[in-house]
Amino acid sequence: MEKVTSDYVSLDDCEKRVRAIDDTMDILNGKWKISILSRLLYKPLRYSELLKAVSGISGKMLSRELQELEMNGLIKRTVASTKPLSVSYEVTAYGLSLKVVADSIADWGLKHRAQITKSSKFVVEDEVKAQ
Repeated sequence: MEKVTSDYVSLDDCEKRVRAIDDTMDILNGKWKISILSRLLYKPLRYSELLKAVSGISGKMLSRELQELEMNGLIKRTVASTKPLSVSYEVTAYGLSLKVVADSIADWGLKHRAQITKSSKFVVEDEVKAQ
């Protein structure tokens, strides 16, 4: 039997960490929040720019997701008194703390894509589609 190393945490600490992950996923749940947030992490965007940038999202869903991100203090909504009114969104200082999470997800996604594209199953399926 292998000896348990100090890398392992207690069961109680594990439970706390899993609950914390659940809490985070409750805030960032759904198909769109990470996509919206990841775009706003790089620069503020107007509503119409976000609607174009987040492929496949409806206007109603974008509005709902933006409201929830704002309610959780991750983004800030600014209305400019121009004609017509212009609404823009930017990440708050608190929301910026999620950049490391978004970067980690992006890094994993790049590695995963590379892994999948070099796997023989993907190559065989790709060759069948080409024929």
